[in-house]
Amino acid sequence: MISLTVTALVFGVVFLAELPDKTALAGLVLGTRYRASYVFAGVAAAFALHVALAVAAGSVLTLLPQQIVHALTGVLFLGGAAVLLMKKDEDEEEIRSPENQSFWKVAGAGFMLILVAEFGDLTQIMTANLAARYDDPLSVGLGAVLALWAVAGLGIVGGKALMKRVPLKLITQIAAVLMLALGVWSLWEAVTG
Repeated sequence: MISLTVTALVFGVVFLAELPDKTALAGLVLGTRYRASYVFAGVAAAFALHVALAVAAGSVLTLLPQQIVHALTGVLFLGGAAVLLMKKDEDEEEIRSPENQSFWKVAGAGFMLILVAEFGDLTQIMTANLAARYDDPLSVGLGAVLALWAVAGLGIVGGKALMKRVPLKLITQIAAVLMLALGVWSLWEAVTG
């Protein structure tokens, strides 16, 4: 059974953490050069694979005693908040262009770009933490993949307009505050549990 509360919480946290990431810019660049649906297909497949790996890793953590899981996820969330707060603006990476506009070339380029760029990324680690924290892999996976797809869609289709209206620094700060709150909450549960 899917918990809408967990799904919504995960969606919000992952969405905010991913917005200022380099992959949103990569999606924007690919989306301006190639057919958006082709780019999105490749990017969405890569994100789905990353979420599946993260949820599986987080689910393994649920085998540990709850106090240890709460303490571990609390520390990791606090570390993630620190990384976001200390994060410097990233330069737009050079993206290698596929030779033509065929579905497989464009989707393959989007898939490979995200697969490599996101491996071990903050949002993947955060998804594993959330899977361990809530012991609800389906809800966490659904929330995370929908958030990543939403950011990818925004980056591919409407990235330019969003970047003009919402400062990335503000988005990063909001994501850091949410992670800080989740970290403190998890540590509190570890101490009081």
